[in-house]
Amino acid sequence: MGGRFSSLTTRGRAFLAAGIAAAVCAVALGQKDLLRVAIFLLALPLVTVLVVTRTRYRIAASRTIEPVRVQVGEQATVRLRLENVGRMPTGLLLLEDQVPHLLGSKPRFVLDRMSARWRRDVTYPVRSEARGRFTVGPLTLRVTDPFGLVEMSRSFRSQEVFLVTPRVHALPAAKAAGEWSSSGENNQRAVSADGEEDVTVREYREGDDLRRVHWRSSARRGELMVRREEQPWQSRATVFLDTRRISHRGSGATSSFEWAVSAAGSVGVHLLRRGFSVRLQTDAGATVLATARESGPSVESEGQILDALAVVGPSSIGHLSQTSLTASSDGSHGLLVAVLGVVTPAEAQALVQARQRSSAAFAIVVDTPSWAAGSERSPQAVAEQLAESVQMLRRGGWRVCVVRHGTSVPAAWAQLMLGEEATQSGPPSSPSSPSSPSSPASSASSASHSSSSAPVGATGHLAGVANDSPAPPAATSAPVSREQTWGGQAS
Repeated sequence: MGGRFSSLTTRGRAFLAAGIAAAVCAVALGQKDLLRVAIFLLALPLVTVLVVTRTRYRIAASRTIEPVRVQVGEQATVRLRLENVGRMPTGLLLLEDQVPHLLGSKPRFVLDRMSARWRRDVTYPVRSEARGRFTVGPLTLRVTDPFGLVEMSRSFRSQEVFLVTPRVHALPAAKAAGEWSSSGENNQRAVSADGEEDVTVREYREGDDLRRVHWRSSARRGELMVRREEQPWQSRATVFLDTRRISHRGSGATSSFEWAVSAAGSVGVHLLRRGFSVRLQTDAGATVLATARESGPSVESEGQILDALAVVGPSSIGHLSQTSLTASSDGSHGLLVAVLGVVTPAEAQALVQARQRSSAAFAIVVDTPSWAAGSERSPQAVAEQLAESVQMLRRGGWRVCVVRHGTSVPAAWAQLMLGEEATQSGPPSSPSSPSSPSSPASSASSASHSSSSAPVGATGHLAGVANDSPAPPAATSAPVSREQTWGGQAS
């Protein structure tokens, strides 16, 4: 009985208190009319408690989130569907859904009485400026009587997972070194039991070689069909993300770590859409493999990369070693793209050794001291160490682009792959002697082991060496075609 009376609201308890006080006064003063009022004040909340607690409301609730995966800053819609599956109408309904504080305040709704077999839908938006895996729910339902004297709470157990992934930027297209340059589709042809080749065909596309037309299939289907050429394996790529806490600066959504996570996600999705099989790896040993489909971009494959990056956090590992970047089962990285924080010369040497197991290696080195906003203890020493490490990577066959705070991911990618000038803001990390711009011929060669293998127009701190003078205007840079190949191989 005590549990039932605990459902009384403040108004219900006030009625009880007023009834008791009126009853005491009526007895003391001998007023029968006042006693009748006291009985009414006492009976109303008591009867209401008995009626509400004994009434069995049958309410079904479901929740859907559309979409279940969004990027940072994007909005999703949560839809709650309530249905009165019983035969009795409900009273006033108060709804409160449990959401993490990063998604906003707890949504609350008030619904009028629901008749039998009625269905009601309510929606509310959620968005987050931080990555993460969030749980939405459970839903709390409060039923009140028409007088507001009693309130009963019920909770539904169902919960939904909501993922906020890093922001993915559209990157400029370029042909990768190590990517198949033939007209095949990277698929092996099957062989039938009698040893004859089971030819796989597809529709003719503009630009296909007419010598690949399969006339028998074309006659059978009534349209031109071409043979798929055999390729020994699908183009592969490895995206390495440096998550070490000591190699990044800043905090929150504007930290260098969040920029690196967004860059790794953008590169991974870009390579998947180019037909690569992408292996995402971190210094902590986490590995995710996503395979591209021939039919086009796969939401599931991209989701594997983005779901892993949604929950990645800074690691406590102190330094990078050769074992930090493990190869696949066949010992090869394929095309290697590394997103790095501050690296020491010893760590750069380990990356040079790891580069030998890749067809081509590209590094986006985040100039993390520029994210420190003047709080770096020894910026000059860090800048000199970073410049030395970048030069070691270039001499070891890496193509390197150093980005500072304020540089967008597409601009960094264009600087690394196409040799275009990246947009930057703020002064360089530290003064240093200006580096000479590379020629287009030297920038297109990935086999060069000198600093001249930097991308065209990559001067100053973008080339890995800080420079007091501003970057040269785009008009003075050597023209670079967007059809230039990654690593300098001819398309």
